[in-house]
Amino acid sequence: METQGAARMGSQKYMMFLKEMSQLILTEMPKANYDSLFNDFVESEFFLIDGDALLITCFLAQSFQPGQNLHFFYLVERYLVDLISKGGQFAIVFFKDAEYAYFNFPELLPLRRALILHLEHNTTVDVRTTFSGCLSQEWQTFLEDSYPYFLIVADEGLNHLQTHLFNFLIIQSWAMKVNAVLSSGQVSDFLRLYAYFMPSKHKNQMFFQKNKNNIENAYKTLIKKLEECRVLALGHLFGNFKWENMMEEAREMISLLKELWPEGSDIRRVLCVTSCSLFLSLYHSVLENRSQTPAAQKTNTQQGERRGPALREAEDLCRLRCLAAVFLLRAPLPQRARTRVVASRWTEEIQTALQMKNWCDYFILSNINVFEFWNLNLTHLSDLSDELLLKNIAFYYEEENVQGLHLNLGNVITKDYEHLWDTVSKLVRKFDVGKPFPLRTTQLPFLKKAPSLIKDTFKEKMPNLGFIPMSCQVVDKFVGDILKDLPFLVSDDPAVTSLVRQKEFDELVHWHSHRPLSDDYDRTKCQFNEKSRDPHYLRSVQKYHVFQRFYGKSLESVSSKLLVTQAAKPRRNFCEPKSKKAQETKAEIITRENKKRLFAKEEQKEEKKWDVLSFSIEEEMQENLSSGIKNLEDFLKSCTSSSVKFRVEMVGLKACLKAWKEHCRGKGETTKDISIAVQMMKRIHSVMEKYPELLQEADQQLIARCLRYLGFEELASSVHPSQVTGNDIKEKKKNKYSVGIGPVRFQLQHMGQYLVREERKDPDPRVQDFIPDTWQRELLDVVDNNESAVIVAPTSSGKTHASYYCMEKVLRESDEGVVVYVAPTKALVNQVAATVQNRFNKNLPNGEALCGVFTRDYRHDALNSQVLVTVPACFEILLLAPHRQAWVKRIRYVIFDEVHCLGGEIGAEVWEHLLVMIRCPFLALSATISNPQHLTEWLQSVKRYWKQADSMMAKNAASRRSAGTRTGVHRDYALPKQSYKVRLVLYGERYNDLEKHICSMRDGGIQFDHFHPCAALTTDHARTVLRNLRPVSVVSSENMADLFPLLVEKLSQMKKLPALFFLFNLGDVEQRAGSVKTFLEQKQQIKRPPKADKEAYDMANKLRKVKKSMEKQKTVDEKSQKKPRKMDQSLIHDAEYDHLLRVLEKNLEIPQDCTYADQKAIDTESLQTVFERVKFTRKGAELKALARRGIGYHHSSLNAKEKQLVEILFRKGFIRVVTATGTLALGINMPCKSVVFAQNSVYLDALNYRQMSGRAGRRGQDLMGDVYFFDIPLPKIEKLIKSNVPELRGQFPLSMSLVLRLMLLASKGDDPEDAEAKVLSVLKHSLLAFKQPRALEMLKLYFLFSLQFLVKEGYVDREGNPMGFAGLVSHLHYHEPSNLVFVSFLVKGLFHNLCQPTRRGSKCFSQDVMERLVLVLAHLFGRRYIPAKFQDANLKFYQSKVFLEDLPEDFKAALDEYNVNVTKGFASFLLVVSKLADMKQEHQLPLSKIDFTGKECEDSQLVSHLLSCKEGRRAVSPFACLSGNSDADLLHPETPDHVTQCTIGISNISAPVLWPQRLDNQGRRMPLNAYALDFYKHGSLLGLVQDNRINEGAAYQLLKDFALTIQSISISLRELCGNEEDNVVLAFEQLSETFSEKFKKI
Repeated sequence: METQGAARMGSQKYMMFLKEMSQLILTEMPKANYDSLFNDFVESEFFLIDGDALLITCFLAQSFQPGQNLHFFYLVERYLVDLISKGGQFAIVFFKDAEYAYFNFPELLPLRRALILHLEHNTTVDVRTTFSGCLSQEWQTFLEDSYPYFLIVADEGLNHLQTHLFNFLIIQSWAMKVNAVLSSGQVSDFLRLYAYFMPSKHKNQMFFQKNKNNIENAYKTLIKKLEECRVLALGHLFGNFKWENMMEEAREMISLLKELWPEGSDIRRVLCVTSCSLFLSLYHSVLENRSQTPAAQKTNTQQGERRGPALREAEDLCRLRCLAAVFLLRAPLPQRARTRVVASRWTEEIQTALQMKNWCDYFILSNINVFEFWNLNLTHLSDLSDELLLKNIAFYYEEENVQGLHLNLGNVITKDYEHLWDTVSKLVRKFDVGKPFPLRTTQLPFLKKAPSLIKDTFKEKMPNLGFIPMSCQVVDKFVGDILKDLPFLVSDDPAVTSLVRQKEFDELVHWHSHRPLSDDYDRTKCQFNEKSRDPHYLRSVQKYHVFQRFYGKSLESVSSKLLVTQAAKPRRNFCEPKSKKAQETKAEIITRENKKRLFAKEEQKEEKKWDVLSFSIEEEMQENLSSGIKNLEDFLKSCTSSSVKFRVEMVGLKACLKAWKEHCRGKGETTKDISIAVQMMKRIHSVMEKYPELLQEADQQLIARCLRYLGFEELASSVHPSQVTGNDIKEKKKNKYSVGIGPVRFQLQHMGQYLVREERKDPDPRVQDFIPDTWQRELLDVVDNNESAVIVAPTSSGKTHASYYCMEKVLRESDEGVVVYVAPTKALVNQVAATVQNRFNKNLPNGEALCGVFTRDYRHDALNSQVLVTVPACFEILLLAPHRQAWVKRIRYVIFDEVHCLGGEIGAEVWEHLLVMIRCPFLALSATISNPQHLTEWLQSVKRYWKQADSMMAKNAASRRSAGTRTGVHRDYALPKQSYKVRLVLYGERYNDLEKHICSMRDGGIQFDHFHPCAALTTDHARTVLRNLRPVSVVSSENMADLFPLLVEKLSQMKKLPALFFLFNLGDVEQRAGSVKTFLEQKQQIKRPPKADKEAYDMANKLRKVKKSMEKQKTVDEKSQKKPRKMDQSLIHDAEYDHLLRVLEKNLEIPQDCTYADQKAIDTESLQTVFERVKFTRKGAELKALARRGIGYHHSSLNAKEKQLVEILFRKGFIRVVTATGTLALGINMPCKSVVFAQNSVYLDALNYRQMSGRAGRRGQDLMGDVYFFDIPLPKIEKLIKSNVPELRGQFPLSMSLVLRLMLLASKGDDPEDAEAKVLSVLKHSLLAFKQPRALEMLKLYFLFSLQFLVKEGYVDREGNPMGFAGLVSHLHYHEPSNLVFVSFLVKGLFHNLCQPTRRGSKCFSQDVMERLVLVLAHLFGRRYIPAKFQDANLKFYQSKVFLEDLPEDFKAALDEYNVNVTKGFASFLLVVSKLADMKQEHQLPLSKIDFTGKECEDSQLVSHLLSCKEGRRAVSPFACLSGNSDADLLHPETPDHVTQCTIGISNISAPVLWPQRLDNQGRRMPLNAYALDFYKHGSLLGLVQDNRINEGAAYQLLKDFALTIQSISISLRELCGNEEDNVVLAFEQLSETFSEKFKKI
């Protein structure tokens, strides 16, 4: 009894610990990042999927009906195919212990076994089933070897015991530094899969380490409880039968079948007969045991046994099961998809029998290995059971057949059925199971009576299938070819007649919904008013331009050019050799002589300079060779004379030889300092390559002598084959001076970065600052020929020079031409703008500017400049603006920087729109595209379209002119003729090498393991070589975040700064920078004398007193004339003050070894200028404090001034340590010696790796760059090196808002012809549909669906003209579908009902009204979901409510109505588009490609009767139909994507619905985060971090976007409303003002 009590106590203790574990996981859930698991079609990280999480996620899918095995397998395979198509590389893991969780769910036991067998035998998926549990040693070893990046796992099981199992898996994964991804809440779109990502944090790793014993004991306790469940579950069904006995009987049954069917068979037949036989045998024994046991002797277990049917009834059930198996064999999927839906449930007795049958299925499948060496076909493991079909058969025999409906089975089915039943009768030896017919020998009902036994889903009301006729040129030209095949509604159809404009809400009579709204350009904050002549304004403009030039000079040391407009000159091909002139003119002779004299004069000047410096440099080289050589190389960089450079190099060579001889004499036989030999060879290389014509014999002798001292005898002889004299190197001394290896190996091993690169020597007159390579000259030719080009070249290779040449060309041509530079980020926009303003200068007419900027935050000189630098979304606004066409026609070139963003996560479709809308030539630049040929072909097809369109427009213009029409004549047709050719320019070489190093914690400090040089080879070579050259993987249990300052210090000691440290979590970027600063402060504090702080305090007090005395003295002096004595007193005070100040500054001065800042890098005035700009910014004070220590951080939440501070000071060399997110990866010019990847992330992929590592060793800065991997697993490092960069694939290009914006442009454009051409180009040239005719047809249909929706909602009329609130909808296009819902609320008068002032006539609104308004807007524009499971957490919130409450009832009802209307339209669209489905593929499982088509079973009346539902199954997947899903389900909000056919290429994401609540994969409601409303109430950013679990930087960005949205709505409403006293307008203005005030106080 005591032992049992102790066990109970222990069990309770561990169950309490399980709750503690659950709470830990729950608190981490809201902090989870909702991110894409895959980026840009790169080969993904290797990851794991927990097989049981996959099983229950698909089993609990809303569309799935338990018992429909084939549909279940379809769901599994569709999910896996989605992962694979997005680049997923994974393994699926099924733990043996996890099977225990299903003993209370016997229907899942055979399903799980079948799933494992199916994945192993019918797919190529990596399936692991050997691990006993997640705490086993073999599992830990597997994780260490494979190092998966994340594990997809469920957060909740079928019961609390399985949930605990999942929790163990999450905790153990975190302990092994494997991140957890929740299987619930996942959403897939065309390119990505979004999921909740819970990273492995150090505190969670420590939780496992500290509680390891508790975790292991709790796990054992849990498994023991689950084993008890098995005993109870079997006892209730099978009485006293033991597990082992039933397993043995199953094996005997299988062995007996092998004798009966020696030729083999397929799994469906085998499982049917063996399982039925085993069930009947066991059930017979169970009934016998019950009958033989006296009532008085019955045990508790037997009393708990469930009562099943009589034996004859069980035989009938098995007959039905055998017939159903034959139906599976003979009826193909297209026929089975028409199965009637039986609404009745099984009776209690039959449910018990079916549970026993499920156990028997499991026993058979568990012993499948007994079939070894027997011909067993496992192809159809996915189709072992169809409960709906079984119910249909049961229903027929007990209802319809009894009522007189007699249908034959058909010969084939009868024969198959008899064969199966005969086999069952032979396998069951204990009793006679009876004849195969009749199928029902008993009267017991198997199905419960229900009001509606057969569910006619297809009779649900579907909207009339057809499109509303439209008369519009855009429609005719884009979709005219398919209109004839589409159904159209007749004129008297209710959908058409209801289009008559209904009377709007009464309060809207004063609203001018047709009034054109100001666009985003007008509303963007204008930094400067171009027309103002206010002196204060002019000073601020001047100050801005001065800073821009200062910023530009920090970017590059290029002198500014004054450009003058000139007439276009005939183009010249600079690739052709120059033809010699027959005779020089007198002027040319004079010019040549003048140049010659100037050159001689310059050379004399350089010689004098060297004569002055040579003595000090030579002396320095004698004392310290490396320091002296650095000074010598600095002189060489500034020198322009070849003869002087040659003299300097020879001086350096002699110094190196002398140093080498002295070093070797001193070292003897010990290890030599190879760096001296390297410097000697550098000088020899330089002399031999650059100045061969200046070499004299004495110089050659010196070079040969140097080579002989190094031991390179043959090389020396080739330079100067003279004999060695007795005074020279003697044979016996060779070993003393020799480097010990051959010259080739020495140069490859020690001089890789110094070896001469192949570079052209001939200058190009088009470029003054450098000598371009051949491929760069090709780019210049492209610009000269007005061609377009896709340019793919490595980071830092110099591809942007073509951009500036292009700008210069356009600036010189005229004062009207415009170049648009499109950059992906605001930081890059600011950088390019500063560079342009620094490079170029031009005298322009009044009101015109050289460079302008347009971003979402601010703009200046955007439309009155010749070079506009902008982001894609803002350029799209200008291109789609109907009244900006005149400006658009001035564009001569567009430069797309980092064009690989076309495949990015956010805004990628905008890049696509821009590329197809521009009519002028373009340059598309990128360092990382793996399929540039495909991209170029697509862009060439776009240019062919524009060639035809331009030609047609020119003809029309000419015909109008000849007809005397004055309209439509545009200056753009008189522009220089462009070429419509798109060139592909590829360049694959980096100028400098990258050395890779792996950081680890060993021997009490940071250590670096050099990654073998083969890692720097091209990826094709690296794949085969890396395997044998990998360093030892070191996994540290240390908190790597704590070690970060030590890493920085180590790099500083190694002189590897400046360095960029890339992290991917915004909070960590700031935290790591702060930790380095703290480290330096502590270091300073340790070194600081004990009394230093007191002395500083005393001096500060003295300073205050002296200053006070000075001020007092000054006041006295002003009142009375100064006397000499008083003047002396004043001077004494000044001197004392200056002395005290100097002493205090010295006391507080940061020691040189306690800061990474280089004080000499920038003058005090410039530093103060940079600091002054961030005086009042949010992070300004923090950034200044960090900067003084030489530290900075850079991420997207900083404003432009804060980013520029870090960028400028880093480039100047003052800041030498910067932590950053990927914002610096996209083209920002921040050269450095080292790049450190300091955090693993899903965003650290092949693309970002190449972009980020390219910052190290920039051309002209370093010959060698260093890349360090800190806390990145070795398999990930190898993958980054081996992986290819991403392919660019098209996004889904259309949305409701885009279609509306296109129709606005087409109908309202100033130049209708040009506008229509642009619209058609966007519609016709989707990258997704390039060379994909089916995809193009699908897009055409989606375009029609969008138009139909816009027509029905009253935004477009039947002629395609915008109407109603179309302007407001299009203005809020960032927020689809919330923009559509917002306008529907406005039109229904809901905002007018809500926005009632505090009293009649008042213009103020109560706090309650404001909060309700924020609640509504948060539902529309601030949607951020929290995992459903987090609601179970028992947490206390201090300031926030966290969970957003539901919409007010009237708004919710209006939203429901809107959603129903949209869903009906989308369902109709899916029915029409279903004709595009590939039905061959639709009847195959997506991954295994197992085909379920075949000849329909036509000779059986029963089959035809049961499978007769032909209607309502057009747009739904035939696999989903097996669970009773039909077209009518498309009208239901909860219908998921995987119900529709997978080959039509459209998903529910494309429907503009906004469901008031979202359910996850398990049907649980996912709450919205109330961050916007919570902030409005308490105004605390810290509250959002603490309670809402949002990172500070992310919360700031979210609030900023929300504030901008409210402001945008407020301005729009004011412009639309004619009544100044309108309550809605006033309420939004009040809200915008109060929310902005709260936000500014952060």
